[in-house]
Amino acid sequence: MGGDLFQNLPPPTAAQSQQVVHSSSNTITQEPSPRPTPSPPPAPAPALKSALKRPKPPPESQPEVVAEKRLRFKTTTDASQKQVIEAMQKIASHIKNPSKFNKASKLAIQLIEAGSIKEATRDHFFAVLEAAMFSSTTCNEPSLRADYHALFSAAENVADCLSKKQQNLLSSWTIRAVWANDLVTDDSFVFSKATGRIKEAISALPVATIDDDMEEAVALKDDTEEVSSDGQVNKGRASPATLAGHEEEQLDPFGLDALISDAPKKEEKSKGKKESLADDKKDDDEDTRTSLKSQREALISCLEIAAKRYKTPWCQTAVDILAKHAFDNISRFTSRQRDAIGKLWASIREQQTRRKQGKSVSGKLDVNGFEWLQQKYATEKISIRHSVGGSGERRCEQWLG
Repeated sequence: MGGDLFQNLPPPTAAQSQQVVHSSSNTITQEPSPRPTPSPPPAPAPALKSALKRPKPPPESQPEVVAEKRLRFKTTTDASQKQVIEAMQKIASHIKNPSKFNKASKLAIQLIEAGSIKEATRDHFFAVLEAAMFSSTTCNEPSLRADYHALFSAAENVADCLSKKQQNLLSSWTIRAVWANDLVTDDSFVFSKATGRIKEAISALPVATIDDDMEEAVALKDDTEEVSSDGQVNKGRASPATLAGHEEEQLDPFGLDALISDAPKKEEKSKGKKESLADDKKDDDEDTRTSLKSQREALISCLEIAAKRYKTPWCQTAVDILAKHAFDNISRFTSRQRDAIGKLWASIREQQTRRKQGKSVSGKLDVNGFEWLQQKYATEKISIRHSVGGSGERRCEQWLG
């Protein structure tokens, strides 16, 4: 019993073993097999930059863009020519008052920027500028410099709309209102630019003639003469109407021209044209003389303003060059103006000599900040416990060296 348990049984046959294997395989196949777990999907490839762009639809399929309505406010008002002229007349009446010049000049600049300066309105606009320059010194007052500078700088942009006579006067006013005020600046670049403009304007002046000197001498005469002297002068000189009548009597002593009715009209027309051309030429020459006179006076005022800035150290070199240039071109000015330029150049040369000697404009030696403090504290008493005293001490001078 303790031996083999299968010793009395016959050995198994091969068919039985195959059947057992086949049945076991059938049982295995009949059992439902579990589903395999799905593998994770592969990571997508990185998208290229060009792939991120949205493809453009064909032109036929593009939707029509509807224009959006936007709310816009009207910021400008279209003024008629009559309204512009009335505005210019009001500005001209108020711009003479220095207290109202600030507001009036800004209104004039607004008209310039709006394009209201045209051939039909240029005379009224020029009246505004003429009223602003009723005094030649008002434009250089400290409280009005900036307003005058802005007004005439804007007027330069519309100078093409003005006549030739008006342009000549505007150029002389610009010298006073813009260039002269640039000389009072604290910017060295603006100051140098202004002096360069003045030098160019001096070089562009023609040489003064004897007629210019005589005209200046007549203008400088005292206007408060006695009435009797005026009457004597008028009696001593024949009036232009009397001279013209005398000439007509000499040309036609017997009065035959009035009796001849068939005089050729062509000669009268040609004579009238020649007279009109002569009058136009005379007016142009007079306008040229007036503009040259005003330009010379404006340049002299610029030289005087520049000379006052000589106390400023960084202005001295530019003023030296400007005064030397004016003295070299002294023949382009009248006799009285030549005297003023000569005195100005003599004063500049004297100050140049002081500068070479190490002295300031006032005649004192130039000292820097350290030297000034050294002189100040050389006679002061320095104490450890108290502040600097008023009495001097030898040790203080030794300490300062």
